[in-house]
Amino acid sequence: MKLLPSHLRPGRSAERSLAGSPAGSDSLGRGMDVALTLLAFLGIGALIDAWLGIFPAFTIGLVVFAAVGTFIRLKYTYDQTMERLEAERLAARRARITPATVADDAPTAAPTTHLDIGGAA
Repeated sequence: MKLLPSHLRPGRSAERSLAGSPAGSDSLGRGMDVALTLLAFLGIGALIDAWLGIFPAFTIGLVVFAAVGTFIRLKYTYDQTMERLEAERLAARRARITPATVADDAPTAAPTTHLDIGGAA
């Protein structure tokens, strides 16, 4: 079952999604995860507060706990993803620049022209 259109615009690679992020991106899923986690902890806190008959201390406490925990989890997930993407980019760059390519592009002799920048004659 596909919820989003699967067609691509002309000129767009198959590795890219409609939003322009990699096809493996799960930003929508992360957003739903954050919302549902906060909603679940809000509900649990409200039930505990109603059961104990106290001021909504558990509701506030559990929502703050869920928000902080979700933020920390998202930060670590983001850091891991960025490290993986940086490693992939570095590997791709190293694959394009081989020692033979670097040796071919290297200058064979020192420049022979002299520029007089100071203006002395």
